[in-house]
Amino acid sequence: MNLENIFHSYSEVDFQEHALALFRYQYEQNEVYSSFCDMLKTNPKHIATLAQIPFLPISFFKTHEVKTGNFVPEMEFWSSGTTAVGARRDLPLQNENSKHFIKDIALYEHAFLHSFQHFYGNPADYCFLALLPNYLEQKHSSLIYMMNRLISGSKYAESGFYLYNLEELHEKIIILKQKKIKTILFGVSFALLDFAEKFTFEAPDLMVFETGGMKGRRPEMVKEELHQILCNAFGVKNIYSEYGMCELLSQAYSHGQNRFATPPWMKLLLRDEKDPLFCSETLSTGAINVIDFANLYSCAFIATDDLGKKAENDTIEILGRLDTAQIRGCNLLYVN
Repeated sequence: MNLENIFHSYSEVDFQEHALALFRYQYEQNEVYSSFCDMLKTNPKHIATLAQIPFLPISFFKTHEVKTGNFVPEMEFWSSGTTAVGARRDLPLQNENSKHFIKDIALYEHAFLHSFQHFYGNPADYCFLALLPNYLEQKHSSLIYMMNRLISGSKYAESGFYLYNLEELHEKIIILKQKKIKTILFGVSFALLDFAEKFTFEAPDLMVFETGGMKGRRPEMVKEELHQILCNAFGVKNIYSEYGMCELLSQAYSHGQNRFATPPWMKLLLRDEKDPLFCSETLSTGAINVIDFANLYSCAFIATDDLGKKAENDTIEILGRLDTAQIRGCNLLYVN
């Protein structure tokens, strides 16, 4: 099986076969992951279903070099901390950063371009406006890399980044509306709220993507309340979201209501909140495990610290974060 042949549709059987082949490959080639599996007394020959695959706690990206194979990274992506509701790129800065060592940046580009195209079509056909002041002030951001690529690949010269020049952003949105150009405003929560407080307008065709997080700039608020404020200010029906993180190369997307769907090469599974080793299709709520085939050279099987709930049409509603006690149960599975 060609493990690099990733970005296409899968039947359930094909997805499981690819996942099992990737598990065996990473068990053999990833020292951190194989040590973790061995600690759990995992026999790769006995792994026959997705639920039986060990999922590496996401905290390992803070404490270990999670690499499949021996390579010099072409790039590193760093987190700004661990993240929270709606999109995982949104926690306040902490002392330890997760680091994702990227063997081939082209693989990441293929992942986010194919993910976007799967849900929304050719990204070149959109004008991208990025209101991400805190990310622009950081280095090693996977989100900024993705937005840079989307902006540079757009056929519209109006695409670009915005820091605190909200009046200019407002004028640009009105012009794009008049020109009937498909436009996406991609912003961090606190900056979108700042924008909504200064400007209100009717732009029903504007697609607003909220990537979460107040970054200590504002009190946290319930996601539904945040989205309602933004809908009222911008005259849109729904607020979109992206579920991404530096530890994963692919993205899930929400078309509203905080319910996320994945591209075919990615899957969100639920595990028991109190038993990190129990993962089952029978669970209606639980902590989120992620399979991402694009994580070929790190680890494709990640146990996150987020809570999820099954929703309609095979989507997962992101509920929030595991509390400290729940996370501790997962972190006890530690490799020195």
